[in-house]
Amino acid sequence: MKSSAAVSLDTKFSGQTDVYRKIAWRIMPLVVLCYIGAYLDRVNVGFAKLKMLSDLGMSDAVYGLGAGIFFIGYFVFEVPSNLILHKVGARRWIARIMVTWAIISAATLFVRTPMQFYGARFLLGLAEAGFSPGVMLYLTYWFPSKKRAFALAIYYIAIPLAGVIGGPLSGWVLDAFSGSTVMKGWQWLFLIEAIPTLVIGIVVYFFMVDRPDDATWLSERERAEVTENLRREDADKVVHASSLAFIADRRIWKLSAIYFMTIIGLYGITFWLPSIVKESGVSSMSLIGWLSAIPYVVAIIAIVLTGMSADRTRARRLHFAIAMAVGAAGLALSGYVGHNPASAVLWLCVATAGMLSGLSLFWGVPSSFLAGTSAAAGIATINCIGNLAGFVANYLVGWLNVLTGKPAIALYVVAASMLVAAGMIYIIPAHAADR
Repeated sequence: MKSSAAVSLDTKFSGQTDVYRKIAWRIMPLVVLCYIGAYLDRVNVGFAKLKMLSDLGMSDAVYGLGAGIFFIGYFVFEVPSNLILHKVGARRWIARIMVTWAIISAATLFVRTPMQFYGARFLLGLAEAGFSPGVMLYLTYWFPSKKRAFALAIYYIAIPLAGVIGGPLSGWVLDAFSGSTVMKGWQWLFLIEAIPTLVIGIVVYFFMVDRPDDATWLSERERAEVTENLRREDADKVVHASSLAFIADRRIWKLSAIYFMTIIGLYGITFWLPSIVKESGVSSMSLIGWLSAIPYVVAIIAIVLTGMSADRTRARRLHFAIAMAVGAAGLALSGYVGHNPASAVLWLCVATAGMLSGLSLFWGVPSSFLAGTSAAAGIATINCIGNLAGFVANYLVGWLNVLTGKPAIALYVVAASMLVAAGMIYIIPAHAADR
């Protein structure tokens, strides 16, 4: 039975498609650009690995540990970062995050030893901490839960877009600068791909709008309507009275566990996708870049369609479970392809589409029942605990590759984690997840 507030919201939303479309067109392009920059700087190490390891004499295990240490720094500062954003505003804080991590990402070109690599990755995680949950919190200031799945789908399109842009760009840089007498190709890669993030961070400071009340491009009536919709919805959400009440909310810890298993799948794909393509028999760096972009193109379509369907049917759990199961099947089957690039790309398309669709749907769940400071802390807590899986996934894949000599074994383990996430979503009650 819906509350009177919910009925009122349903009535109001039916005539407000235009204002939310207007908001989406004004704020989402910049948000997507921000995340493209974030994702490029986070995962370009996957392409740098193709040359960096041999140049520096590092193993897959060293790479896996270094790629994963990023998430330790991320974990340390994520909750404080989101609380600061909630206090000082998204414009200032997201700009600070982006400029800082652009500088540190570029500085990775100076790495010479495993310890330096570990240190650079830790500092990058520290600098970027709070960005992703900060943006998700930012979207709760603009979109009510009934409109947020589609907004989150647009946001998560940035991941495949980064793959579409970053794959060919990274492959081209590695090939084009392979003969450079100034720096190695992988060093140029870190430098060149940090520049867009630095520029976008400056743009954010001057052009991002913190909340609807500050949006001069909305009419006074539109600002009032959006603000009132959010206020009424927040009245039905949880704002924990104390830190103890927050800690005692089991839903937060259940969602953290689900997200942990989900993220093992995400980074099992993104940090190792170029290597999977290479192992299938492709040697050209440029061709690896272009082939690595194809799964992300397919994922863009899947993310949009699943986001629209989840909004229409209010069945987030079912959509998430199906997406993760499909992604797990694709990843597992990519371990069977041997030296067959076409089959590798086909199954990586299935894996990436399922994985990223599930990820975009997940964040509609905590934001559907948390508000205010609880939303800031809850989203950050779930994200930082879940992202520890980034450390686990990368170290585990690298270790298994060295131990077994069979990359397929690691893919099966990662696929299994995605299936676990698909099943675990049903420990969240329907009234919390699907409303």
